Amino acid sequence: MGWFEEYFEFEKYGTDMKTEILAGVTTFLTMAYILFVNPSILSDAMGKEAFNSLVAVTALAAGFTTIFMGIYAKKPFALAPGMGLNAYFAYTVAPKYGWKVALAAVFVEGLIFIVLSVTKVRSAIIHAIPTGQKYAIGAGIGLFLTLIGLNDVGLLTAKVTAPAGSEFVINGEVNLIGKLAFTGLNAQALTTKAGLLFVFGLLLTGILIALRIKGALLISILTTSFLGWITGAAPWPESLFSMPDISYTFMKMDLHGLLNAGALGVVFAFFMVDFFDTLGTVTGLSAKAGFLTEDGKVPDAEKVLLTDAIGTTFGAVLGTSTVTTYIESAAGIEEGGRTGMTALVTGFLFLAIGLFIAPLAGAIPAFATAPALVIVGYYMLTALKEVDFSDPTEALPAFLVLVTIPYTYSIADGIGVGFISYTILKVFSGRWKEVHPLMYVLTIVFVAYFAYLGGVF
Repeated sequence: MGWFEEYFEFEKYGTDMKTEILAGVTTFLTMAYILFVNPSILSDAMGKEAFNSLVAVTALAAGFTTIFMGIYAKKPFALAPGMGLNAYFAYTVAPKYGWKVALAAVFVEGLIFIVLSVTKVRSAIIHAIPTGQKYAIGAGIGLFLTLIGLNDVGLLTAKVTAPAGSEFVINGEVNLIGKLAFTGLNAQALTTKAGLLFVFGLLLTGILIALRIKGALLISILTTSFLGWITGAAPWPESLFSMPDISYTFMKMDLHGLLNAGALGVVFAFFMVDFFDTLGTVTGLSAKAGFLTEDGKVPDAEKVLLTDAIGTTFGAVLGTSTVTTYIESAAGIEEGGRTGMTALVTGFLFLAIGLFIAPLAGAIPAFATAPALVIVGYYMLTALKEVDFSDPTEALPAFLVLVTIPYTYSIADGIGVGFISYTILKVFSGRWKEVHPLMYVLTIVFVAYFAYLGGVF
């Protein structure tokens, strides 16, 4: 024990082994829902036969990357395939280019992140992005996840507009590629067993969160699933455990297809979303743990960002969407976790438990995971309190990001609309000096991106 205490500097941070272990367990319980939700989302794009592989892949990506965070960066931060990023992968990129090309885009994005983290260019870009845009993007993704959750249980009626002949499969049904137009609430869904259990799960999660009970999302998912099984709303799991098999997704990146499809804009979109998600999460967690310096900087930020970048590349090789630092790490920090030992415990739990529960995860019905998507959306929406609504040049672009992401079903579109509107409003209000030079570059890039989508060139 002495070596661990010395390596992780327990005395410096005023902690001990018992506190760190309890904090690691707490973080795991708080974010273990990803073992059920991530495979559910990604298998919509990869096919249901990919589900078991995705459970193991999610566990491997989360486990090894979190352990690396603990040993290398020595921070109590846990990582896993990111919510929002997996939705963008499954519902925007994969339907258009194929999931193997989408994996290639994540892989390339991870390599770019590694280079930028090592050269410290990443920190320069961080300072260029206005604060309001950073928080609005996270909030917009939260609404996007809520929309997906409501749609998963049939509470929204929707139609899709798309060119003839473009189609893909979601939940076993053929759907058109394009924009979703939601036409209203499907009240009949609330009268079904699945609809009622969704409402139960949502309220149960809310109550557990209000009571500050750790692992609220996981408890709700398992409880709602059990009620679904005993009431016949969903079939019982045929077994609870199995040996992991990742052959369906391992090393399936289609790099050649990425170039042929002209999907480099997708790499940029993954890059931007991952960038801001990591930035906001790491800053917020560091503030909560008391790590920030007097001038607001994160100590060892390069190590944290490099770990995140390596995790993304590693995850793509395994076969999952972008791996990122999780805000749920705050639960462990709140329990007193202050060192990499917390992350070490969390990572080992992902490997020890997550690798073997594919049959159980596969039996978790959509009405049990949908409340988790809605609640994660709620968590992400709270970032809006950081936006300066007294300044229209800050608030209006943030608002446009917030509504564009869910209404267009596209995170990339939301980021682009936000950047362009921010720059234009600042320039024409005579406050062009407030715009970082890199923001002008990013604005031009997004103008070109939209022009490309519109067929201008």
